[in-house]
Amino acid sequence: MLSSPVVLALALSLVSAFCYAAAAVVQERTAAGTADLRGTLARGSWWWAVGLNASGALLHVVALRYGPLTLVQPLGALTLVVAVPLGSLVARRRTSGTQWRGMALTLVGLTALLVATAAGGAPDDALGTGEVLGVAVVAFGVIVVLVRSGLGRLGRLGGLAFAAASGIASGVGSTLAQKLAVGPTLSWSVAVVAVLTVAFASGGLLLSQKAYRSGLGGPLALLTLVNPVAASVIGISLLGEGFQYGTTGTLIALAGAVAAARGVILLSRPQSHQDRPGRRASAPTPNQPRLPRPTRLLRAGLPSAARVRPVTVELGVEFTGTSRTV
Repeated sequence: MLSSPVVLALALSLVSAFCYAAAAVVQERTAAGTADLRGTLARGSWWWAVGLNASGALLHVVALRYGPLTLVQPLGALTLVVAVPLGSLVARRRTSGTQWRGMALTLVGLTALLVATAAGGAPDDALGTGEVLGVAVVAFGVIVVLVRSGLGRLGRLGGLAFAAASGIASGVGSTLAQKLAVGPTLSWSVAVVAVLTVAFASGGLLLSQKAYRSGLGGPLALLTLVNPVAASVIGISLLGEGFQYGTTGTLIALAGAVAAARGVILLSRPQSHQDRPGRRASAPTPNQPRLPRPTRLLRAGLPSAARVRPVTVELGVEFTGTSRTV
């Protein structure tokens, strides 16, 4: 049976995920109507997104005060579950079958993780100062290796390397934030932890922007998966957090993690052209003129210079799912 602190942590995580999802949708709509950073900063909707992101981060830190890392951190995947239908509703487009399957798998996987991890009460232990420094050094070394690997590779592989580095940085940032949330006392060690928390969180944000330059689907999925894995590894190895029901609980947690991972990957895929309203190709009706084939145009020859007139073509490009609309 769930204890009161765990229920509170679960509720705070749900509200945090909704804030993050709403912020993502607002940012998507804001980016669709602005061409540069200056225009974005001048729009009130962007500042609403900043406020929603800040609220989500604050609620996430408070949730870490009442729940273990192995429970709170994986619930961040709910952001995708909420953002996909919310974005479809705002953009007035149909949610694809692939996205519905992704949401279902993610919810089933997170439910399994909840069953296996939601035990006990609020966490009463946090990383010691030496453990904090050790985690920071190891994480920094791994991030440097991934960043150097990403800089040496072009395209998709480079983006995935930056996404993995971003996930590790964000997961470590949340882990250090838990130390600040669990009974902090004013001291130099707390100040060091606060600086490291801000550094890793900011680094994760910057690395994610770098990762998205190679596309959104793969990097977003990898980032969403690496983040809770990094935090859970620290929680299990250093804080003694584990799973209920022994070996059975461990197997349930692993199965839930696999299902949630598959769901996140499906949610991160861009929506196909067949799922976009108004984009389905139709056969020409008898009243519609048929376009001449390119071979016939070549045989007919080019028009004379006197008949050439400038033509203006407007291109409309639509990226759906978790991308932008331009």
